[in-house]
Formats: sequence, structure tokens, C-alpha cells
Amino acid sequence: MQNIRNVLLAAGTTVAVAFASSASAATVAAATTPLNIRSGPGPQYSVTGVIPAHGRATITGCIQGSLWCRVIAHGRHGWAYSKYLTMRLSGRSLIVAQNLANIPAVTYEVPVETVGSAAPVATVSGSLAAPATSASPLVITPPATVNAYVTNHPLTPVYLNGEVEAGAGLPADVALAPIPGYAYQYAYVNRVPVLVEPQSRTIAYVYR
Repeated sequence: MQNIRNVLLAAGTTVAVAFASSASAATVAAATTPLNIRSGPGPQYSVTGVIPAHGRATITGCIQGSLWCRVIAHGRHGWAYSKYLTMRLSGRSLIVAQNLANIPAVTYEVPVETVGSAAPVATVSGSLAAPATSASPLVITPPATVNAYVTNHPLTPVYLNGEVEAGAGLPADVALAPIPGYAYQYAYVNRVPVLVEPQSRTIAYVYR
């Protein structure tokens, strides 16, 4: 009987250790900017929630070879872009994207209802350049005529990894469309209309 009790105690200890290891695998992170939570690992997936700036999220894993991580924030499960998340490691605040080796690898399984769908999968064309931390963001107030033009002349969206925010930069191969009588041009990035300074290709205004 004593041997059986010892076996049960040992088994219970093993299970407890397993649960402890699983819990310790999760990483608490903070968002450096308002950060979208998406239904899948990419900007083409729908937004299901937002982590506020400096808000906390739990990272349960990241996709190997990708900068997308699976997160839980405010009870919502989804995916977030790790360049905008920081983590504490050895007393330092580090960008998650630069320390993925310290986070478990996970995979993404396409939901069953989308498998075999005839709808084409949107192509991600690159990444947004994050705003320079030392530079003041370019702030403009577009006139109503410009707002109406951008709204009434939608463009095919381009999908880029990263957050669509004022001060972010667009890759050189993203086409910009002119606005009659206006210095700024526009594009639809991750389904969001933006006004862009054409020389620097910096986002100057985001339509929310």
C-alpha cells in the first residue's frame, strides 16, 4: 500500500511540474503602441481586439520564422505583431521580435471552414517601417473635400506587417494614388485609408 501511495505521490508531483512548466512558458509582454489583436497571424486577418499602449498581454508562443505571436489580452485570444511588444528578461525591457528564441514556437492551423474556400488569400507585400522614436510625428488635418475623395475612391488594399499609424513608413513598391489639388497622396493599407507624404513615404494621417 505504501508503494502505491508513493507512486501516486510521484505521479502527482510530475503532473504539478508539467503544469508549472506550461505556465512558465507563457510570457507577459507590454504593447509599445495601441496594438491590434487579429484572428490569424497576418495583417490580412480581421481585427478582434486591441491591446492599449502600455497594456499587458500574455504571449503563449510565436510562429518560427515569423514575427507573429499568439497572445491573450483582456480575455481575447488572437495574434499580435511582436515588433510592438516588449518583455522583461534579466531585468531589462526587450523587444519581443528580437528575442523570439526565449519564447516557445507554435503553429497556426487554418480554421476548417476556410479550408478549400474559393476566396483568394491576400498576399502580404512587406512590412511597415515603425515611426522613428526620436522624430515628432507628422500631423495634418485634411480638409473635408480630401476626406470625401479618399472615401469615395477606394483602392485595392495592400497588406503589410506592422501597425498602421502616423509616422510609419511605406515600402517603395507600395503604389500611392494622387488626390486632385492636394500635396499628399493616399493608399489603403491593411484595409485602412491613409494619407502619405509622397517624398518620404511617411503616413501623415490615418482614417479610423
